[in-house]
Amino acid sequence: MTELAQVEKQNDGRNDFDFFIGTWDSRQRRLKKRLAGSDEWDVFPAASVAYKILGGLGHFDEVTLETPAGRVVGITVRLFDPQTRLWSIYWSSTAQNGLTAPMVGRFEHGRGEFYDRETFEGRSIFSRFIWTSSGPNACRWEQAFSPDGGRTWETNWTADFIRRSDAGE
Repeated sequence: MTELAQVEKQNDGRNDFDFFIGTWDSRQRRLKKRLAGSDEWDVFPAASVAYKILGGLGHFDEVTLETPAGRVVGITVRLFDPQTRLWSIYWSSTAQNGLTAPMVGRFEHGRGEFYDRETFEGRSIFSRFIWTSSGPNACRWEQAFSPDGGRTWETNWTADFIRRSDAGE
């Protein structure tokens, strides 16, 4: 492989989630009632560990959420397709069965946007994740739902991550 081809491969998007590799503490905010006009939030801590898999074409993380209803352990699998330059994000947890349908998207100008269509409380909605990094030791994830085909969005979950200083990262 030529040097130029190697550089293009490295910049094709496969490294976009590298900022999240490591051990993190986070503050989670989740709307108590989604798509119901609620402005009441549950706030709780979580801890995550993330690393690369599949020779860099994927990332895996495990998160422990200390929700008001009790501990939930979840995993995220992120897979990069070098042909389409898109990421697919899958989620599973102790609060559900199996993997979710993937959220699909990419990063542009340091902001990752990922979408899917799903069913929420019997109705078809769009779901969106946004990932941003504010340096090597902080990042943010947020989830929003749209009941109207993407014209309006209700942010219903945010997570502000701080890298653990004792993780040796």
